[in-house]
Amino acid sequence: MFTGIITDIGEVRALEQRGDLRARIGTSYDTSTIDLGASIASDGVCLTVIEMGDDWYDVEISAETVSKTNLHAWTVGKRLNLERALKVGDELGGHIVSGHVDGVAEIIAMTDEGDSTRVTLRAPLELAKFIAPKGSVALNGTSLTVNEVDGCDFGINFIPHTKEHTTWGDAKVGGFINLEIDTLARYVARLNEMTAKP
Repeated sequence: MFTGIITDIGEVRALEQRGDLRARIGTSYDTSTIDLGASIASDGVCLTVIEMGDDWYDVEISAETVSKTNLHAWTVGKRLNLERALKVGDELGGHIVSGHVDGVAEIIAMTDEGDSTRVTLRAPLELAKFIAPKGSVALNGTSLTVNEVDGCDFGINFIPHTKEHTTWGDAKVGGFINLEIDTLARYVARLNEMTAKP
């Protein structure tokens, strides 16, 4: 589990197709404190560490994961939002994030408002029902509050701190973003579905 609070900006250093996709990710984490098999959210996708060096770790990514995320567009040099798995006793600064991406949203508009940036995204139709004003979403692993919702479109706001300490300063209209809906919203929708049945 994760919180959606980004703790490092990593970089894709190498990509290799070996049946599954293998990626090497550069990091400023102290890799001596990372166990083989540990989970690290990379742009919001929970990936398992299979090998490490002084300032990098390798992960293997299944075709299923690639098909449900924006990882097919990863290139060498791409910057990534990183978060290590939550430990018991850690501060829960964002919201509960599983690292299991539900789909991909598209950035359709960006507007500067003072020092902040308002971003409008379009969610897949099947996920839009789970997104509510003042609810939470994880976008490329970042825990964010939804400002408004209009059909499949929803808006969020980035303050300067978020743009500086995540990869959101690189965002552009037309970009595709890993979207994880709030776990609570998923269960509430399922409960409503079950209680509505005769």
